[in-house]
Amino acid sequence: MGKHIAFLTIPAAGHINPTLPLVTELVRRGHRVSYATGPTYRSAVEAAGATLIDLEWVPKQWKVSPQGQTTADLSAMLTGFVRASRPVMATVEQALRDDRPDLFCYDMMTFVGSMVADRLGLREATTVANFATNEHYDTRAAFVPADFDPSHPAFREFLAERAAFAEDFDVPLDKVAAAGAVAPLNLVFIPREFQIAGETFDERFEFVGPAIGARAATSDWEPPAGGAPLLFISLGTAVNDRPDFFAACTKAFAGTDWQVAMAIGDQVDVASLGEIPPNFDVRPYFPQPAVLAHATAFLTHAGMNSVMESLLNQVPMATYPQTAEQQANAGRVTALGLGRQLPELSAESLQSTVADIAADPAIRTALADMHVHLEAAGGPVRAADAIEASLSRSEPASDPTASTLR
Repeated sequence: MGKHIAFLTIPAAGHINPTLPLVTELVRRGHRVSYATGPTYRSAVEAAGATLIDLEWVPKQWKVSPQGQTTADLSAMLTGFVRASRPVMATVEQALRDDRPDLFCYDMMTFVGSMVADRLGLREATTVANFATNEHYDTRAAFVPADFDPSHPAFREFLAERAAFAEDFDVPLDKVAAAGAVAPLNLVFIPREFQIAGETFDERFEFVGPAIGARAATSDWEPPAGGAPLLFISLGTAVNDRPDFFAACTKAFAGTDWQVAMAIGDQVDVASLGEIPPNFDVRPYFPQPAVLAHATAFLTHAGMNSVMESLLNQVPMATYPQTAEQQANAGRVTALGLGRQLPELSAESLQSTVADIAADPAIRTALADMHVHLEAAGGPVRAADAIEASLSRSEPASDPTASTLR
């Protein structure tokens, strides 16, 4: 008999997309899935076979300084996340109280997930779309800029917002905006071989690797005829307000042998980039899996979802991280020989870095080796097996009735 499994994920493509093939697999096995996230992802959630728990939670595109993420940037992001979590906390707790799941599976970055699980006594698991955290490696350290200043007014504003949340919802202060909860089961959407300190993670962690699922078949995008090598350029969906970057790319690759597909997001006015060269296709967004299936090189912000999809397609990466978290991902790409980080934003640097990664046989070998690990990780089938095994060996959780929102 099927079980009821509830998911909670922040409304961001890099966190939702890795979970959807798992949802599809669970539904195929006869389980009922509820999925709490923002309304932007209703069609994707329903296409996977789940029922949306509609949250008042709209994806936000964050600002990051061209020189890199600052204390003010990070603080504003954290403050906004805490404020956005207020209606999420109330709605999710009420929804799961009314329709109690057999397992509550929440995004590791969604701090209200562990709080709701505690308050309702739910059997729990996490989904991890970036590096996992354990007693030996703390991914939260990667979120902090190198020049972080705890005395900055923007950070003090975050601390006040965090304290108010803890008081209003009667939850521990140290859990508010604290990513990295470790549950009895943690489903990590990267292979163990990509995880920093991967050998230190125990049986609580299932490194199931990435999967594209139905997204691979939802586009008929094809590169232009002619056979020119394809360069895909994207800064993702969250931190992409960088007209200077896209203008530099336009200048660097105009009139070259590259056919360029460049995703500029919906914050940059294409007119600000000047005349678009004939060898460029510029759009707000592209169907990323379809483009990467044809790409020779990928100039990327190194969001973990983009890194994994690049690895699935064995595409060399030139990384240009925008946040401290993305910097950690980019560092891992470089350390494992899967690509290189752009040393500076200039036409010469762009041209040489992309040319180098595309031509480097050592990178191709490293990509092929990592692809073997991705194939062996097990994907959504292994993740669903782990969930079912967890459910079969766990006693039903109690349902405390004293825990209510204030």
